[in-house]
Amino acid sequence: MVRIEGVSNLDTRKPNNVDFTLFWQVWETLREKHIDSAAATNQDLLYGAISGMAGALKDPHTVFFPPRDAKKFGEDISGEFSGIGAEIGIRNEQLVVIAPLKGTPAERAGLRSGDKILKIDDTVTGGISVDAAVKLIRGPKGTKVTLTIARGSNDKPQEIMITRDTIQMPTLDWEMKDNGIAYLHLYNFYEKAPVLFYQAAIQLAFKNPKGIVLDLRDNPGGYLDTAVTLAGWFLPSGELVVSEEFRSGEKQLLNARGNGFYKDIPVVILINQGSASASEILAGALRDQRGVKLIGTKSFGKGTVQELQEISGGSLLKVTVAHWRMPNGGLIEKNGITPDYEVELTEDDIKNKKDPQLEKAIEILKSEL
Repeated sequence: MVRIEGVSNLDTRKPNNVDFTLFWQVWETLREKHIDSAAATNQDLLYGAISGMAGALKDPHTVFFPPRDAKKFGEDISGEFSGIGAEIGIRNEQLVVIAPLKGTPAERAGLRSGDKILKIDDTVTGGISVDAAVKLIRGPKGTKVTLTIARGSNDKPQEIMITRDTIQMPTLDWEMKDNGIAYLHLYNFYEKAPVLFYQAAIQLAFKNPKGIVLDLRDNPGGYLDTAVTLAGWFLPSGELVVSEEFRSGEKQLLNARGNGFYKDIPVVILINQGSASASEILAGALRDQRGVKLIGTKSFGKGTVQELQEISGGSLLKVTVAHWRMPNGGLIEKNGITPDYEVELTEDDIKNKKDPQLEKAIEILKSEL
């Protein structure tokens, strides 16, 4: 979850209770004695030191981006880049697939939410950061990367070779089902989502839907502000969506704003282990405030907010600044949201093009009409 309103320039205050002699001793030793010291510039060493400082917090979501990596991060959240098209994260100190994106090489190759990534080509991923993993997985269009993955508790590791391509992340699809039920699949909460959701909502209005299935499966999240904005379509203006809790003890309440166009229309939501961050905020808010039923499997469990700080020279620091709490007071954190109706989607279901989770959602929604 990223706060876009938090971008600012940091000041240059220095701690007065730290002796930097050790730092400079290591710096000089590396410069004088390392066999390949010429391979790294002074700026490279500085960037490495800053990355290590961020890593010392042992928070996979707090990351320093040098200028080149900052540019890649900007491409990610704008919705177009070159790679395989999978959101990845750390769960129990293991690199995992949060969600493959629709219509991407990752999805076509068969990656699934929850897959453990054991190796990237020949690099073992134990102890790797998300940022370092992304650098290994990304690459020019047409090149290949092999992921060694483990799925479930008993399956043997398998290698999946994926050809990289230009990734244009889809944002949403919608269609009308039988009995006047609208099916709306939201794939992310990035910068294009509010406008595209508005356009879809206007088109849906002419269909006069009696109920809505909101599909947040394999939606890895995005901007906090986008989640709050979209909640405003389903909740009365002023209703609490989520609260942020900062290290100072300060709390910030984020309330729905908008027209509440769908606030009186029955809604059910689909989630799975690929539903993270903003997806969990929206699903949790609608369940707490409206009693909306959640169908599927437990969500990923990312309950922190990151803020982007601009650093001199074009670098970025993405830093965790707050926990967020649902309207009923519950925290997501590592456990995720447990759905009201747990329904598995098996490999056989996928092969046979069945979707028991969607079928259950429609069944529940029909009972509420």
